[in-house]
Amino acid sequence: MKLSSLKPAEGSVKVRKRVGRGQGSGLGGTSARGHKGAQSRSGYSRKRGFEGGQMPIQRRVPKFGFKNINRVEYKAINLDTLQALADATGSKVITFETLYSNGLVSKSDLVKILSRGAVTSALEVTVKGFSGAAKAAIEAAGGKAIVG
Repeated sequence: MKLSSLKPAEGSVKVRKRVGRGQGSGLGGTSARGHKGAQSRSGYSRKRGFEGGQMPIQRRVPKFGFKNINRVEYKAINLDTLQALADATGSKVITFETLYSNGLVSKSDLVKILSRGAVTSALEVTVKGFSGAAKAAIEAAGGKAIVG
């Protein structure tokens, strides 16, 4: 094999289209852009979602619903999870820091206690929110539900 015999693979090199080099090239005159219209002009750039003047799909399809920008998203923790945590750690006081250090919530979460399961020991729970049934269940077991 010699360096002079090396060639690129078949079909890997495409000949560049030289536009605007005279009528004999077949790409002179309008330079393969057609006559008039936005795409024939210099500086043309298509807007995102533009469909050639046809009504774009994002305007054709019906819209419904909305997203409340003031929504407050809570991380739900149930009573059975609290009881399991209390049994595992032996702690009677459960705060956000306790839940975070045990991997149940992340740093930016707002925690709300919900009433699935049951609490058998008297726990002192301090989080951002409680459902009515969860608060009643914690207090019925002799504990305290503190919003904080």
